[in-house]
Amino acid sequence: MLTTRGRGIALVLTAVALGSTSGVWTSLIIGGSGISPVDLAFWRDATTCLVVLIGLALLRPGLLRVQRAHLPWLAVMGAVGIGFFHVLWNWSVVLNGAALATVFQYLAPIVVTIAAWFAWREPLTWRKILAIALAITGVWLVAQPFGQSGMPVTATGLAVGLASALTSSVYVLLGKRLTGAVNPWTIMVYMFGFAALALAPLALFSGGTWTLTLPVLAAFAAFIFIPTVTGFGLYTTALQFLTASVASIIATSEVLFAAIMAYVVLGERLGPWQWAGALLVAGGVALVSLPNHRRITQAVPVEIISET
Repeated sequence: MLTTRGRGIALVLTAVALGSTSGVWTSLIIGGSGISPVDLAFWRDATTCLVVLIGLALLRPGLLRVQRAHLPWLAVMGAVGIGFFHVLWNWSVVLNGAALATVFQYLAPIVVTIAAWFAWREPLTWRKILAIALAITGVWLVAQPFGQSGMPVTATGLAVGLASALTSSVYVLLGKRLTGAVNPWTIMVYMFGFAALALAPLALFSGGTWTLTLPVLAAFAAFIFIPTVTGFGLYTTALQFLTASVASIIATSEVLFAAIMAYVVLGERLGPWQWAGALLVAGGVALVSLPNHRRITQAVPVEIISET
């Protein structure tokens, strides 16, 4: 019989395992259909919004109401933190592979720490400085300074990977403004809706063509229900049993899950130095996620976003 804490840990690990498949589905869909990163991001966001919207309308319609004052925050979070992030995430998977794209995405909490220091004057403690140093060293190792073993990383791939972390951090930064005020499922439906609206003009005029086959449609359905809707739902449920900081630390295991999935399904191999870099990035995120001794606060969960 699992304790309350054990139940929360099990839920987070399951959510992370599901979220870690995001890069694999992205790679399979793009490789199998030829769809562009922009078009895939648009259809992912529009479909997720529709699925969650229908679910809430049937089960908890009250959660569809939101205060007008929250709409600007949700619009920016959706357009930048979800929409543009998913475009960059898809592009990063194409350039860097699923495993390394996940490593770069996990820099988001480090970006948030630095941005909070600039914007809100949150103190940079020795622990935060050490976490930043670990993350920077980890990225340097992932970029393979000692040769070309493992997955190749180009300058463009590195730039896109870092940009994906930057846009992902927007969700976290603005999410702090809505902590406790808006239900996570309400946030999800509005964010994905605004993300789809922001990407609609780009998708409309992209002029891209792709091939829809049964395997591609099956992969897309799995993409929506496994890492996005179910992963987010399990992670949200886990926060009833764990503090957000503890959940965030456990979630760093996604780097390991993603690397294993990418190896098994896609045949991606990380070199020894890249493994070391990935572990340093995960360690930095875990370190910066540790709660302060004086106060522990609940935070809006980061996408499993996964979202990835």
